[in-house]
Amino acid sequence: MSEVEIGRGKRGRRAYSFDDVAVVPSRRTRDPEEVNVGWQIDAYHVDLPVLAAPMDSVMSPATAVELGRLGGLGVLDLEGLWTRYDDPEPLLAEIATLDPSRATERMQEIYSQPIKPELITARLQEVRAAGVTVAGALSPQRTQEHWRTVVDAGVDLFVIRGTTVSAEHVSGRAEPLNLKRFIYELDVPVIVGGASTYTAALHLMRTGAAGVLVGFGGGAAHTTRVSLGIHAPMATAVADVAAARRDYLDESGGRYVHVIADGGVGRSGDLVKAIACGADAVMLGAALARATQAPGRGWHWGPEAHHPDLPRGERVEVGTAGTLEQILFGPGRTADGTLNLIGALRRAMATTGYSDLKEFQRVEVVVSPYQPR
Repeated sequence: MSEVEIGRGKRGRRAYSFDDVAVVPSRRTRDPEEVNVGWQIDAYHVDLPVLAAPMDSVMSPATAVELGRLGGLGVLDLEGLWTRYDDPEPLLAEIATLDPSRATERMQEIYSQPIKPELITARLQEVRAAGVTVAGALSPQRTQEHWRTVVDAGVDLFVIRGTTVSAEHVSGRAEPLNLKRFIYELDVPVIVGGASTYTAALHLMRTGAAGVLVGFGGGAAHTTRVSLGIHAPMATAVADVAAARRDYLDESGGRYVHVIADGGVGRSGDLVKAIACGADAVMLGAALARATQAPGRGWHWGPEAHHPDLPRGERVEVGTAGTLEQILFGPGRTADGTLNLIGALRRAMATTGYSDLKEFQRVEVVVSPYQPR
């Protein structure tokens, strides 16, 4: 790929966000009802290519169960309010009404409460009792402390999620998490990320991960670009990691690692383009935070927003668009891509003539930048 000269001493590769690309129709079309949007990760079939981001504004045990019943996969934040407080509802209500000038400081106070292992167990068992696939997320920093509790509680899919996760973390203060040894010894499949480059993703795939999350500070509630100066445009990142998946498939003799776009997927068109660039599924934050059942009550934030030392996110108002079912399946009442995400994916696949997600990853894409409304 050609590079751009930034100055005489620095060159950079041109990268693209989802807003910079578009899907091109082909010679064949089909009925949207005949399109299959299901996928399989390890032993678990998922009807929809949708995982909910492990954020307190998006997922509670109740919404994880509801999303599971609708065909998606809810991922609980096991470092959030639901594992720090017996009843976090009053605090969620308070966060939704905080004055913007004090929101970060107050959230840091609220999240300073220690994580209780017994609440990790209780929340995961609540989801398991409903009969849906159980998924929970820890950060790399907390994984060694709490992984045994998570596994013993009966989690089906273990998610290790950070702003960026490396297979080669270096620390002079403590022994870092050895992902390869950890995943090898674990009895449940692991999804790990974020990763935003070919090399980083390939190294994560070599640890034995079942899936890799693609993203770095690209979500609606992140301020990573302005606070750290780091950013990875998602269309390029997904395509790069998909290339790593292809090469690792050859290297490993046929082991397929799923690519999950995590960030920059706020509306239905973004979901379509994420799959078109090579993702097997997407992790949704702001899109599901707009549900009437979402714990954030029309507000959205991630763990970066209450980091005790260097917040790299903020609480943002996303509003309420409809129920969780309406967001996924419609009917749509607006034309802004916030409702009927799966219907839009089905129609895009049908318009381009593809019958399943793996086929749709081969669709033609063009560079066509635009500014969404």
